[in-house]
Amino acid sequence: MPTDTEVSVAGDRGDESAMIDRREAIRRVTALLGGMALVGGGALMTGCRDRSELARATTFSAEDVAFLDEVADTILPETKTPGAKAAKVGAFMALMVTDTYDPDDQQHFRDGMRKVDEESMKENKLSFMKASSQQRLALLERLDKEQKDDADGRFKSAKERDAKKAAADSAAGAADKHLPDQRKENAVGGDGSGAAAITKDPPKHYFRMMKELTLLGYFTSEIGYTKAMRYVESPGRFDPCLPYAPGELSWASHA
Repeated sequence: MPTDTEVSVAGDRGDESAMIDRREAIRRVTALLGGMALVGGGALMTGCRDRSELARATTFSAEDVAFLDEVADTILPETKTPGAKAAKVGAFMALMVTDTYDPDDQQHFRDGMRKVDEESMKENKLSFMKASSQQRLALLERLDKEQKDDADGRFKSAKERDAKKAAADSAAGAADKHLPDQRKENAVGGDGSGAAAITKDPPKHYFRMMKELTLLGYFTSEIGYTKAMRYVESPGRFDPCLPYAPGELSWASHA
C-alpha cells in the first residue's frame, strides 16, 4: 500500500504519470471492488475524497486509545487466545476513525465514547475505566442490545421507504413517463406531495461502530490471524479442499 507521501504511477498516455496518494489509491481500489467500504458506510470514500475535512480530523490521545482498548477487550477478552487489547485494537480504532470517517461520524464516535462513560457512571457510580470487568460486560451487553434494536428499526424503515418510493415512482411514471426526476416526485396525486427528499441517513449507533471496528481490527491483526485463526504464509501450495472438524479454528483468508 502506498504511503502518505506521493508516489508516481503510470498514466493512460504513454510515459505520462499521475501523482496519487494513499487515499486516492484506496478510492480506486474501492471502486474496483464495486464501491464496497468496510466500516462506517460511505465514510471511507468520503475520507478519501475530502482532504480539507481530513485536515480538521479528530485526534485521539493516549488516554482515548487506552479507553478504546478496554472497550475492545471487553468485547473480545483474553481466553485461550490473546484479547483485543493485546492486538492493539484501540489504536486501530482511533486510526480508522481519524483516517476514514467524515467529520460528522467522527464526532458521533467521540460522543459515543463519552456516552459509554456516562452510562457507566449511571449504572455503577464509576467511570468505565474504573469499573470491574463484570460491570463493563453488563454495560456493553445492554448497549449491544440497543444497537441491535436500532439496526432492526433502520432496516424496517428502509424497507418501508423503499416500498413508498417504488409506489411513488410507479405512479409518477404512469402520470407522465417523460417528466424529469425532480418533477416525478411532485407529480404523485397532482398536489405536489411527492416522495420525500432523499437525505443523508443518520449515523449508526455509536456502539455498533465500536463493535464493528473491534472485530475488524482484531481479525485483521497478526494475533487474530495467527492465534484466533489458522494461517499459512503465502505463497504456499494451493489446497482447494481441506478437512475440517466442527469446533476447529477457521482458516484466515489472505490479504
